[in-house]
Amino acid sequence: MKNLLLLDAGYARYEKIWILQKKLVEKRIHNKTIDTLILVEHPPVITLGKKAKKEEVLVSRDFLFRHKIDCFYVDRGGKITFHGPGQLVAYPVIDLSLDGKDIHLYLRNLEEVIIRLLGRLGIEGKRVKEYTGVWVKGKKIASIGIGVRKWITYHGLALNVNTDLSYFSLISPCGMESEKITSLSQILHTSLEMKKIKNLFLKCFCEVFQRKIIQNEDYRGSA
Repeated sequence: MKNLLLLDAGYARYEKIWILQKKLVEKRIHNKTIDTLILVEHPPVITLGKKAKKEEVLVSRDFLFRHKIDCFYVDRGGKITFHGPGQLVAYPVIDLSLDGKDIHLYLRNLEEVIIRLLGRLGIEGKRVKEYTGVWVKGKKIASIGIGVRKWITYHGLALNVNTDLSYFSLISPCGMESEKITSLSQILHTSLEMKKIKNLFLKCFCEVFQRKIIQNEDYRGSA
């Protein structure tokens, strides 16, 4: 079982965590750190991946500015998505050369983490053929978009926990209709404690990826 460093960034702006990921990728490439998992909640932000089009943002720049919603073009796969409060975002920075250099398997494993987490809450999560992510009863609950550099992963996944889903009406999320997005709180009709969901996520991540957390750092305020 391989070792894993956990960084809990708490609540932090997207840009700062993006910079942190880049630094960790460089360190991992040169074997100056071990595999790392960042967990974070972001203030409202829209990110556009390599396949995204600017038309998928359905509101003006002025609207985004007035509502304090950041917007970034980023170097991950996939289209457009939203991150915000009440959403658990996970960024694994891990060396795929230690796991067979199989990007397709890596994506399926990320989905498996979410499917197992949902199962522990009594929810059936499913994959949808030809798409990446996890769905519950036809609605998407988790989005995945990754980057890989010299077999080191970055970017990652986002699970809607207590997310305000109205934000998704501002975009064409992953090429889908915004009403086809869901969250744990919507499914279970109650707000969930993020700490509980983080702990479930960590258990499932370590199971699927055969990792052991050897260091747990509270990164709040440092990012």
